[in-house]
Amino acid sequence: MNETWRRVGPVLASIAIIIVIAMLRGRSKVLSAITATMPINVALGLWLIYAAEGTDQAAVVDFVRSMVIGVIGTLIWLLAVWMAARAGWGLGRLLLVGYAAWGVSIGLIFTLQFLVRG
Repeated sequence: MNETWRRVGPVLASIAIIIVIAMLRGRSKVLSAITATMPINVALGLWLIYAAEGTDQAAVVDFVRSMVIGVIGTLIWLLAVWMAARAGWGLGRLLLVGYAAWGVSIGLIFTLQFLVRG
């Protein structure tokens, strides 16, 4: 049962979070947005890393360091989507611009890391 919970637990938590966001959307768009941007996936990711066999401190440190890169990309994604939304673009274009900005930013971060490390 413990192994099953380790695998299914994060998925069930994700589903519960989506339901909470959908329920909050009708009551408060601000609370819905705050809930949607909480570091929930970060906690679920850590849960999965800790649940894996053989996880040591170095693996956790590397994982969290990589998450920082992801957060920077996510912030750039949000800024691009916000600017596109202010321009009046539809959902499809918002997502396209957001993911393009995210991909470019992640690529630049990895390129800079490669150049600095040599």
